[in-house]
Amino acid sequence: MAEKRQAITRAARTVFARDGFSRASVDAIAAEAGVSKRTIYNHFQDKEELFRSVVIESAGSVTAWHRTMVERHLGKITDLERDLTSFAFDWASPPPEFADHFALVRQIHAEASHLEPAVIEAWQEAGPRPAFRQLAHRLGELAEEGLLDIDDAGVAARHFALLAVSDVSQGSLFGAVKMPETEVDTIVSGGVRAFLRLYGPPGTARRTP
Repeated sequence: MAEKRQAITRAARTVFARDGFSRASVDAIAAEAGVSKRTIYNHFQDKEELFRSVVIESAGSVTAWHRTMVERHLGKITDLERDLTSFAFDWASPPPEFADHFALVRQIHAEASHLEPAVIEAWQEAGPRPAFRQLAHRLGELAEEGLLDIDDAGVAARHFALLAVSDVSQGSLFGAVKMPETEVDTIVSGGVRAFLRLYGPPGTARRTP
């Protein structure tokens, strides 16, 4: 039963990522999974419950990867600007196995007005919010170590994302359009430098980015 459910959710992620919520049919998902519609309804009450389950599971996988990135790049600081830049570059360039997830994110943005608020809330709580909490926690620790000058780690985490990552995410439409690596590097490096002008170690010069 667990294997069957996993097959259904994998197939549903593929179909929802391709067609979105409104256009995706349970028939198409059943065909992709190689099961009957009845089998799907044995596991999920309706298409909305299946979509919500897929979004939560997919976002959870990306959140786990993001946690690994935080630990890998920011767990032990050897050069603050270099380590922040490496982290931001990886965050802005997720691995290919998450392509379906970010296609789902594009569909969520496109269909937000047609989705139940509970579905969007579930996605936010499974993915974006934990990722920001992870980053905020580590930035707060770096501030305690005297490496950053931060009053509100949550705000600093959002500023970091906006300055170093968001332009890549938006410019590539969450991975739908390939951006040249040199362009990504320029955006990320400039964003990290701007972040450090705002939140760099105490005693360093501050300039408006």
